[in-house]
Amino acid sequence: MSSTASPAPEPAVDDQPFVAGFTPALKGQRAECDGGRPVEGTKYAGRQEFTGTLTGDYRDFGPYPWRWYLLGELTRKPPGFAYDAVWCDADSLTLIDETGRPLDAGLE
Repeated sequence: MSSTASPAPEPAVDDQPFVAGFTPALKGQRAECDGGRPVEGTKYAGRQEFTGTLTGDYRDFGPYPWRWYLLGELTRKPPGFAYDAVWCDADSLTLIDETGRPLDAGLE
C-alpha cells in the first residue's frame, strides 16, 4: 500500500487565511455597505451598494486585522447579484435604524 495513492486531506482550520469570530452585539443590526467591483468587459470599476442585517460573524485577514462582516437578509443589492449575503469591509459599513437613518454607534 502506498501513501501516495491516498487523497489529500482537507486543509486544517489553522490553514485558513483568516481568523473567524462573532460579535453578539451586532447580530440583527441593520446596516448599509458600499463597495466596488470590476465592470465586466472594461478596465473600470463600478459602485455596489447593499442593505441588510448583520449576522454578527466576521473574518479578520492579515497580521494587522482587516475585518469583514457578513451582511445577510439583503433588502438592497446590485441587479444580478445572485447571493443572499455579502462580506463587507468594516470601514464600508454604516449601521442604520429601522427607517434607514445612520446611527451614531460604531461597529465595536
